[in-house]
Amino acid sequence: MNRRPPRGASGGRDAARPRPASPSRAPARVEEQRRFGLNSSRAAFAHRPQDLRKVWLSEVRIAALKPVLAWCVKHRLGYRVVDDTELARITGTQHHEGVCFAMRAAQAPRLAELLRALPPGPALVALLDGVGNPHNLGALLRSGAHFGLAAVVVPAASTLTLSGAAARVAEGGAEVVPLLRAGQDEDVVAALRAAGFALAATVPRDGVALFDAALPARTALVFGAEETGIGEALLAAADLRLTIPGTGAVESLNIAASAAVCFAEWRRRHPVPPQGRPA
Repeated sequence: MNRRPPRGASGGRDAARPRPASPSRAPARVEEQRRFGLNSSRAAFAHRPQDLRKVWLSEVRIAALKPVLAWCVKHRLGYRVVDDTELARITGTQHHEGVCFAMRAAQAPRLAELLRALPPGPALVALLDGVGNPHNLGALLRSGAHFGLAAVVVPAASTLTLSGAAARVAEGGAEVVPLLRAGQDEDVVAALRAAGFALAATVPRDGVALFDAALPARTALVFGAEETGIGEALLAAADLRLTIPGTGAVESLNIAASAAVCFAEWRRRHPVPPQGRPA
């Protein structure tokens, strides 16, 4: 029976001929994120189980996470039962809720791709200018998922990222509403307008009352940092300015509360089909 020569052994004239060296390529680095908090972790697994890499959990979470542990066994992924002190060290917080997943980072689409993929009809986008608090981002993602937000967009220079803390506060909303970072040379306002969106800047005073304003079916709500507000250029580009009316007992709502009110009012005017939860 003829056998092929072992790799590296001489196999005739062609085998002896030196082969050109192929250029060395560094393996593509797979970015991982730590997801903690029970609802955040379970939502990440429900939407993209193929991205799970490792699990740490406390003993009290074993029953709640049996499907995840069964997946780990089936796919030969590591999991460890640890105490709360170890979980706090792994996550960097006491608010881990007894679980932490190492997940391959989800790839958010580019703004142009997302806008092309939107179905015709009503759509809502949030544009954040200068916002940097991860807990506000998490709360915004949670309310955005509830009311049908299509995406959150931040400028290229923004320091805001989908951290583990933001994902925990989002309670699963981070798996439904993508966080998009604009490209360095991308004109976000022009892209949104080309897709039929009107820009509505939220301001603490001197805007049209939210409940009386005309809210277009395609609206991009612009929110600024609480200390500095929306930048002048973006404010000038807005098609309308909105203020949430109140008693005046406090100056304004924070961005997370403001966003929830605005999302709810837009949704009341423009109902969108409910999204089913993954099995």
